[in-house]
Amino acid sequence: MVKQITVISGKGGTGKTTLTAAFASLADNALIADCDVDAANLHLILDPVMTSKLDFYGMKVAAIDQSKCSACGSCKKGCRFGAITERFVIDTHACEGCGVCAFVCPKEAIVMNEHKAGEVYRSMTRFGPFVHARLGIGEETGGKLVSMVRKNAAEMATVHGNDLIIIDGPPGIGCSVIASISGTDLVFIVTEPSVSAIHDLERVIKVAAHFRIKTIVCINRCDINAEKTTHIEDYCRENGVKVIGKLPLSENPTKAMLEGRTVIEYKDDIFTGTVQDIWYRVHRELVSQ
Repeated sequence: MVKQITVISGKGGTGKTTLTAAFASLADNALIADCDVDAANLHLILDPVMTSKLDFYGMKVAAIDQSKCSACGSCKKGCRFGAITERFVIDTHACEGCGVCAFVCPKEAIVMNEHKAGEVYRSMTRFGPFVHARLGIGEETGGKLVSMVRKNAAEMATVHGNDLIIIDGPPGIGCSVIASISGTDLVFIVTEPSVSAIHDLERVIKVAAHFRIKTIVCINRCDINAEKTTHIEDYCRENGVKVIGKLPLSENPTKAMLEGRTVIEYKDDIFTGTVQDIWYRVHRELVSQ
């Protein structure tokens, strides 16, 4: 059975993608999936070679057939999103695809058309198979696209015989996060000792607990505020969440990313060694599931 681990964070900028890439370089026989579809950047480190591409269709968008339209205004009155102009033309950026306008139109002049909202890519990297995606500008169907990425990842893992899927999830607690963690074996949360990060950590732990998924935490840049690091450790202990490791502030992640490498490939030092130790602990947690 293929194991799945999702790396997430309560807020952006905590080092989530850095650790996901590092885990990808340390894991044996793993497939990597980038489910941070709103701001995908794992490909910048993994340098993938695309093998196939699939179109992603989000919510349908309304279109008015002007030859049938009587300009009665029923659609405009029914649209709560203000997506229909005075000339009875659909503003595709405002349309939410609810279909109310088509339902109330007495002339059946409105149809709901498929709308391409992004793309899913199957690729190969120096660390193994990789599934990633691009969500179109202004599109709001991130959760649905995440589900498509995960479906393709599962199919690709079966084809290649991978026994682990490492998922780079999005930050926050929205539908994309829920789609990234549901059905996984382990949630790995990356946080840092700052006020905003602690607040968001508490929220994302509650989300994972709601879905009854085993959760572990890593504190990045743990030495920038010892008091808040202790606060995170105390909160996790009180809520039955294991702090799997702590990483010091380092320039290595930024320098490695600029060179298109993981921190494991970039430099062999205390920071790299700590990341390796964390991965071995994570692997033990996965095996024990």
